[in-house]
Amino acid sequence: MTSASPDRAARPIVLPDLAATHRMAARLAAALRPGDVVGLAGALGAGKTEFARAAIGALGGPVEVPSPTFTLVQTYELGDLTLWHFDLYRLATPEEALELDIEDAFAEGISLIEWPERLGHLMPADWLELRLGPGACPEARCAELFGHGRWAERLGEVEREANDEITHG
Repeated sequence: MTSASPDRAARPIVLPDLAATHRMAARLAAALRPGDVVGLAGALGAGKTEFARAAIGALGGPVEVPSPTFTLVQTYELGDLTLWHFDLYRLATPEEALELDIEDAFAEGISLIEWPERLGHLMPADWLELRLGPGACPEARCAELFGHGRWAERLGEVEREANDEITHG
Protein backbone atom coordinates (compact mmCIF):
# COMPACT_ATOMS: atom_id res chain seq x y z
CA MET A 1 0.00 0.00 0.00
CA THR A 2 1.18 3.48 -0.75
CA SER A 3 0.04 7.05 -0.34
CA ALA A 4 1.16 8.55 -3.62
CA SER A 5 0.36 12.09 -4.64
CA PRO A 6 -2.93 12.46 -6.51
CA ASP A 7 -2.96 11.66 -10.20
CA ARG A 8 -5.78 14.08 -10.91
CA ALA A 9 -7.36 16.93 -8.97
CA ALA A 10 -10.84 18.32 -9.53
CA ARG A 11 -11.88 21.93 -9.36
CA PRO A 12 -13.09 23.13 -5.96
CA ILE A 13 -16.80 22.63 -5.37
CA VAL A 14 -18.60 25.30 -3.38
CA LEU A 15 -21.15 23.86 -0.96
CA PRO A 16 -23.17 26.91 0.12
CA ASP A 17 -25.10 25.18 2.89
CA LEU A 18 -25.61 21.92 4.75
CA ALA A 19 -28.20 20.72 2.22
CA ALA A 20 -25.62 21.05 -0.58
CA THR A 21 -23.11 19.06 1.46
CA HIS A 22 -25.73 16.33 1.97
CA ARG A 23 -26.55 16.28 -1.76
CA MET A 24 -22.88 15.91 -2.68
CA ALA A 25 -22.47 13.10 -0.14
CA ALA A 26 -25.49 11.30 -1.60
CA ARG A 27 -24.10 11.65 -5.14
CA LEU A 28 -20.73 10.31 -4.12
CA ALA A 29 -22.33 7.45 -2.18
CA ALA A 30 -24.27 6.41 -5.29
CA ALA A 31 -20.97 6.02 -7.19
CA LEU A 32 -19.29 3.85 -4.54
CA ARG A 33 -18.80 0.11 -4.84
CA PRO A 34 -17.11 -2.61 -2.77
CA GLY A 35 -13.38 -2.02 -2.47
CA ASP A 36 -13.68 1.76 -2.71
CA VAL A 37 -11.78 3.89 -0.23
CA VAL A 38 -12.68 7.53 0.40
CA GLY A 39 -10.45 9.66 2.58
CA LEU A 40 -12.16 12.61 4.26
CA ALA A 41 -9.55 15.26 5.04
CA GLY A 42 -9.82 18.65 6.70
CA ALA A 43 -9.33 20.41 10.00
CA LEU A 44 -11.42 19.77 13.10
CA GLY A 45 -14.95 21.00 12.41
CA ALA A 46 -14.54 20.92 8.62
CA GLY A 47 -17.56 18.66 8.16
CA LYS A 48 -15.95 15.24 7.67
CA THR A 49 -18.31 13.40 10.01
CA GLU A 50 -21.35 15.26 8.68
CA PHE A 51 -20.38 14.27 5.14
CA ALA A 52 -19.90 10.63 6.20
CA ARG A 53 -23.27 10.60 7.97
CA ALA A 54 -25.00 11.90 4.86
CA ALA A 55 -23.26 9.34 2.62
CA ILE A 56 -24.13 6.47 4.97
CA GLY A 57 -27.73 7.67 5.17
CA ALA A 58 -27.94 7.88 1.38
CA LEU A 59 -26.86 4.24 1.14
CA GLY A 60 -29.72 3.18 3.42
CA GLY A 61 -27.89 3.35 6.71
CA PRO A 62 -29.46 4.21 10.05
CA VAL A 63 -30.85 7.65 10.80
CA GLU A 64 -28.47 7.99 13.74
CA VAL A 65 -24.84 7.60 12.68
CA PRO A 66 -22.55 8.07 15.66
CA SER A 67 -19.12 9.57 15.18
CA PRO A 68 -16.41 6.91 15.47
CA THR A 69 -14.13 9.34 17.32
CA PHE A 70 -13.86 7.16 20.41
CA THR A 71 -14.59 3.72 18.96
CA LEU A 72 -12.31 4.48 15.96
CA VAL A 73 -14.53 2.46 13.62
CA GLN A 74 -18.23 1.85 13.02
CA THR A 75 -19.51 -0.70 10.52
CA TYR A 76 -22.83 -0.68 8.71
CA GLU A 77 -24.43 -3.61 6.92
CA LEU A 78 -26.15 -2.04 3.94
CA GLY A 79 -27.81 -4.77 1.95
CA ASP A 80 -25.10 -6.84 0.32
CA LEU A 81 -22.25 -4.56 1.31
CA THR A 82 -20.49 -3.44 4.45
CA LEU A 83 -19.47 0.16 4.93
CA TRP A 84 -16.64 0.91 7.36
CA HIS A 85 -16.46 4.42 8.85
CA PHE A 86 -13.07 5.11 10.43
CA ASP A 87 -11.95 8.10 12.47
CA LEU A 88 -8.18 7.83 12.76
CA TYR A 89 -7.54 11.11 14.60
CA ARG A 90 -6.37 9.36 17.76
CA LEU A 91 -3.95 6.93 16.08
CA ALA A 92 -0.32 7.32 17.11
CA THR A 93 1.04 5.17 14.26
CA PRO A 94 -0.40 3.85 10.99
CA GLU A 95 0.08 0.27 12.20
CA GLU A 96 -2.57 0.78 14.90
CA ALA A 97 -5.14 0.77 12.08
CA LEU A 98 -4.32 -2.88 11.41
CA GLU A 99 -5.94 -3.72 14.76
CA LEU A 100 -9.15 -2.19 13.39
CA ASP A 101 -9.21 -4.73 10.51
CA ILE A 102 -8.69 -1.93 8.02
CA GLU A 103 -7.21 -4.33 5.48
CA ASP A 104 -10.44 -6.36 5.54
CA ALA A 105 -12.40 -3.16 5.01
CA PHE A 106 -10.28 -2.28 1.98
CA ALA A 107 -10.76 -5.74 0.48
CA GLU A 108 -14.44 -6.35 1.21
CA GLY A 109 -16.38 -3.16 1.75
CA ILE A 110 -16.56 0.56 1.27
CA SER A 111 -14.28 2.57 3.53
CA LEU A 112 -14.88 6.16 4.62
CA ILE A 113 -11.78 7.33 6.47
CA GLU A 114 -11.61 10.53 8.46
CA TRP A 115 -8.00 11.70 8.89
CA PRO A 116 -6.61 9.51 6.07
CA GLU A 117 -3.18 11.09 6.42
CA ARG A 118 -2.78 9.13 9.66
CA LEU A 119 -2.55 5.92 7.61
CA GLY A 120 0.66 7.02 5.87
CA HIS A 121 2.15 4.10 3.93
CA LEU A 122 -0.87 1.88 4.69
CA MET A 123 -3.19 3.96 2.51
CA PRO A 124 -4.01 1.95 -0.62
CA ALA A 125 -2.83 3.17 -4.02
CA ASP A 126 -6.41 3.59 -5.31
CA TRP A 127 -8.49 6.02 -3.30
CA LEU A 128 -10.56 9.16 -3.54
CA GLU A 129 -9.51 12.06 -1.37
CA LEU A 130 -12.13 14.62 -0.37
CA ARG A 131 -10.75 17.71 1.32
CA LEU A 132 -13.26 19.88 3.13
CA GLY A 133 -12.63 23.42 4.28
CA PRO A 134 -14.58 26.45 5.45
CA GLY A 135 -16.78 28.42 3.11
CA ALA A 136 -18.15 31.94 3.07
CA CYS A 137 -20.61 31.40 5.93
CA PRO A 138 -20.74 29.01 8.93
CA GLU A 139 -22.69 26.26 7.09
CA ALA A 140 -20.79 26.67 3.81
CA ARG A 141 -17.91 24.40 2.80
CA CYS A 142 -15.43 24.20 0.00
CA ALA A 143 -14.77 20.67 -1.22
CA GLU A 144 -11.91 19.43 -3.34
CA LEU A 145 -11.67 15.95 -4.83
CA PHE A 146 -8.37 14.27 -5.66
CA GLY A 147 -8.08 10.96 -7.47
CA HIS A 148 -5.31 8.54 -6.50
CA GLY A 149 -4.54 5.57 -8.76
CA ARG A 150 -7.64 4.28 -10.55
CA TRP A 151 -9.73 6.99 -8.90
CA ALA A 152 -8.06 9.51 -11.23
CA GLU A 153 -10.06 7.94 -14.07
CA ARG A 154 -13.34 7.88 -12.13
CA LEU A 155 -12.93 11.38 -10.75
CA GLY A 156 -14.27 13.21 -13.79
CA GLU A 157 -17.57 11.36 -13.63
CA VAL A 158 -17.98 11.91 -9.89
CA GLU A 159 -17.04 15.58 -10.21
CA ARG A 160 -19.59 16.17 -13.00
CA GLU A 161 -22.36 14.46 -11.05
CA ALA A 162 -21.48 16.33 -7.85
CA ASN A 163 -21.46 19.71 -9.62
CA ASP A 164 -24.74 18.93 -11.40
CA GLU A 165 -26.36 17.97 -8.11
CA ILE A 166 -25.06 21.03 -6.25
CA THR A 167 -26.09 23.51 -8.93
CA HIS A 168 -29.37 21.85 -9.91
CA GLY A 169 -30.32 20.08 -6.68
